[in-house]
Amino acid sequence: MAGAVRRRPQSAGPTASAAEAIAKIAPARAAAFEILMLVGAGKGHSDELLHSARTDELTPEDRNLATALVMGVLRWEIALDARLAKLLSRPEQRLAEPVAVALRMGAFQLLHMDRIPAHAVLNESVEMCRAAGQPHAAGMVNAVLRKLAAAKPTSQNRDVGHPVRESTAAFAERLGHPLWLVERWAAEYGSEAALAICEYDQREPVAGLLFAEAKGGVAPREAVPQMDDGSRLVAELAAAAMPIAAGRAARVWDCCAAPGGKTLMLALRLNPHLKDETLTPASKLAGDPETQGTSGAEILATDVSAKRMALMVARLRRYAYAERVQCAVADASAVAVKDERDAKFDLILCDVPCSGTGTLARNPEIRHRLRVEDLARQAARQRAILRGAIARLAAGGRLVYSTCSLEPEENEQVVEAVAKDAGVRRIPVETLISKLAETGDLKQDAADGLIGAAVRDGALRTLPGVHGCDGFFAVVLERGQQT
Repeated sequence: MAGAVRRRPQSAGPTASAAEAIAKIAPARAAAFEILMLVGAGKGHSDELLHSARTDELTPEDRNLATALVMGVLRWEIALDARLAKLLSRPEQRLAEPVAVALRMGAFQLLHMDRIPAHAVLNESVEMCRAAGQPHAAGMVNAVLRKLAAAKPTSQNRDVGHPVRESTAAFAERLGHPLWLVERWAAEYGSEAALAICEYDQREPVAGLLFAEAKGGVAPREAVPQMDDGSRLVAELAAAAMPIAAGRAARVWDCCAAPGGKTLMLALRLNPHLKDETLTPASKLAGDPETQGTSGAEILATDVSAKRMALMVARLRRYAYAERVQCAVADASAVAVKDERDAKFDLILCDVPCSGTGTLARNPEIRHRLRVEDLARQAARQRAILRGAIARLAAGGRLVYSTCSLEPEENEQVVEAVAKDAGVRRIPVETLISKLAETGDLKQDAADGLIGAAVRDGALRTLPGVHGCDGFFAVVLERGQQT
């Protein structure tokens, strides 16, 4: 955003001290302003900051408002800046960041939160500038937001679902996405899918569209960890891919495990005999052929981040069925192997760090910091992790490689580069999707839709706004049996 005001006009009102200005700002807006400033400076992620001390003292209502403001401004920032630039007297000059954030917050409330009175929005936006040490910009902020309030369009024309056919550039700006990213999606998936992705990213994600509400089984429904449908789908596919480990407990490695949701699903699905506080040692199952490959799994969960792993361990310990999961801080691309026996796993979930472009609805700030050159860096790291994971795969073992990215460099191209000469073959993912529908975990209509529209060359590729969940890629690889 650009523009500047050096002379303070009369419309700004009397000068107030920063302390006086802060006292006039509602707690929810003050918290949202601080969090947006930190996100913009690269000093935190929105989800972490919204669950930090900055919101602990807020009432539930204020916490909800702060969350709505932060997530809404981040989702619509590109569109808001484009709209506001047309109202600035000098659109070519860059604004100080506190002024830009105050304007974005004000514009978002005016355009997307009808229940908030315009006078409250204007007054507190002005006070934010003063509180942030930018009193000279208060008059400009007041004037610009007054113009916007007077000219704001009806709700039918200002949000998603625009009725007029648009160019890629037009709907990218209208829906708050970087043009370079939307052009990539249009080239890879088509303009209609790219538009659907952008529209999905601007709404609060809805969970529960893919999975059945209730399922007969030994684990209580409340024991299922909270996670989005896309992440759960990947974890369910990995559990369904478990090969038979005759005569012993299967060995499982979740090699990029934090924050732990997928690890929990693996523990739940691969140890179905564990009820509440009752745990059955894997050794008791070693001679039972009916349980081989479906229970008694020994699960190792690793992550390169000690901080994330500590949080994950605390999360896992809240679930009885995850008590036997072993956790360690380790780089999956360079895990030291003590001996050949320790090196091999029957099932590996390789859910690698990625750009996250399939999760912009949940992580809207990604669109503001991601650059096209970042994809090559991510892909290099992903290839290294996949190579390291395949090296630990036992004969007859299976590996699920997955990302929450929509970009081919991080998905198909990584698998092609690594798996070609690694002695592994691809297992059609549609057979596993059908298996999940048969067991009652996945809704039958969801399974049919995924098989019909979200499977490419035996790999899963979900698109936000097209397949009912965030964007994920998953492929299942199997190492041949030794002769």
